[in-house]
Amino acid sequence: MKKGIYDTDKLRKQFIDIYGEEPRLFRSPGRINIIGEHTDYNDGFVLPAAINQAAYVAATPRNDQQIRLYSVSFNEHFSCTTDTLERRGGAWTDYVLGVADQLLKKNYPIAGFNLLIDGDIVIGAGLSSSAAVECCVLYALDDLFQLGLEKMELATLSQMAEHEFAGVKCGIMDQFASVFGKTEHAVKLDCRSLAFEYIPLDLKEYTILLLNSNVKHSLADSEYNTRRLQCEQGVQWVAAEEPDIRSMRDVTLQQLNAYVQPKDELIYRRCKYVIEENERLLQACSDLSGGNMEGLGRQLFGSHRGLSEDYEVSCPELDWLVNFVKNKPAVMGARMMGGGFGGCTINLVRKNAAAALVEEAATLYKTTYGLDLEAYAVETADGTSGINS
Repeated sequence: MKKGIYDTDKLRKQFIDIYGEEPRLFRSPGRINIIGEHTDYNDGFVLPAAINQAAYVAATPRNDQQIRLYSVSFNEHFSCTTDTLERRGGAWTDYVLGVADQLLKKNYPIAGFNLLIDGDIVIGAGLSSSAAVECCVLYALDDLFQLGLEKMELATLSQMAEHEFAGVKCGIMDQFASVFGKTEHAVKLDCRSLAFEYIPLDLKEYTILLLNSNVKHSLADSEYNTRRLQCEQGVQWVAAEEPDIRSMRDVTLQQLNAYVQPKDELIYRRCKYVIEENERLLQACSDLSGGNMEGLGRQLFGSHRGLSEDYEVSCPELDWLVNFVKNKPAVMGARMMGGGFGGCTINLVRKNAAAALVEEAATLYKTTYGLDLEAYAVETADGTSGINS
């Protein structure tokens, strides 16, 4: 259930075998989001933490404009030049070359480079492997070419790479968590101002256990866009009566009841979820700071109820996983994590009960859905960095 330590020496040797020179090594972590789902594009709060699963890069600069790449995971070589960057429709190279594209557009002095990429983040589980790759590559290029980028630039340039090259209009949370992560802390991020603070994440006798449903329903992308539009409609209706309103972040439940509920019950429920999720997040931060695991657990269960019933981005498999743990004394709280319609649930579980819980859940889940259930006990980690070899 628990992952081993990644072998960076093996990565270094693979690079030498391919490129014939000693590389510099870098890492950038994936992330979990403890609470605060679908709040980022509504100018709200999120509470991510970097985890001990990461993207790893070995790289060297070149004296020409050639870019030579190799992915261990996909066992694929790729070559191009700095003036012939090629999009490949969601291929792994898009997340590498998108970063180079951003630097070139902003006239940073980079040349070609040799790069090998690997990682131990589970792909497709909602742990933001793409953001980890972008941040890791950008940090590597910053180091190789002495660009002097600030941490905030690492996060925002990586986000723009995903927007413009990979074609995914993600929020800032994933890249921010990857760059700014801190061991034994979560990051409370204000998605409007990008102000942030570290919240101590002392879980004591508990562990964060991810249960991977191993499903990804095709609704995910289209419904994500629909939710954004529904929230924007709710904001427009309130702003028509209250001109100071800029986003759902500014809207109160009283305003929602007065200006949105009479017009459209569905949009009302979508907006209500966002307002209540921000409130749950602020309470969760207070619970964490006070060491109140029971209180934190209640917020997690409340978040899932809102995501499933009001925002309607869950699915039968995720609901089953949350309902399965709901009355287990060893589980303080659980919810679906990520955009929805598949991926993982995040569970706050007593360490000494985690293995038995996973075994029981996996057996029943297989019987119910015919799917294997994967489990990962994750720990917090520091953000993007170089590795001293």
